[in-house]
Amino acid sequence: VQLQASGGGLVQAGGSLRLSCAASGRTISSYDVAWFRQAPGKERDFVAAIRRSESSTRYADSVKGRFTISRDNAKNTVYLQMNSLKPEDTAIYYCAAKTGGRIITSQVINPSRYDSWGQGTQVTVSS
Repeated sequence: VQLQASGGGLVQAGGSLRLSCAASGRTISSYDVAWFRQAPGKERDFVAAIRRSESSTRYADSVKGRFTISRDNAKNTVYLQMNSLKPEDTAIYYCAAKTGGRIITSQVINPSRYDSWGQGTQVTVSS
């Protein structure tokens, strides 16, 4: 599957953005999909994930209550709605999918478990 991330941009603190991860090939509902982010000089961190079957979700503590991950099967797209943005949310955001089977629950936060990645979209939050 090929993933195309979009929707990043420059926003003031307290603002909102919606990121999109569009899939080509098989339907995106067939995969566990997650968003990760990477700030300059830092590791790639888990943000949110949505499971392929039951659509359960998981969030990093730092974004819980502010970000929402969702999936639109008709558009073959996973979204990340980001509200109440903070300067520390500034990073390149990547979507990723696990195309070969299911990730065990404890490992959905591990970027090495995903085998298909989008190109990343820059999110910059000004103070």
